[in-house]
Amino acid sequence: MTRPHARPSPEEIKEKKDLEDALEEGLEETFPGSDPVNVTQPAPSRDDGHVKRSG
Repeated sequence: MTRPHARPSPEEIKEKKDLEDALEEGLEETFPGSDPVNVTQPAPSRDDGHVKRSG
């Protein structure tokens, strides 16, 4: 649980930077593209029944 007006811990700062770096890398690798980068894995669709996902 976070405290109001608390400064982020070094671990939180590193995690945020790692996420921003991953997003930036994804944007660079997919540019130019018509679809925006999706940071989360979408739910499987009906047609994905044959695909085995780990996670």
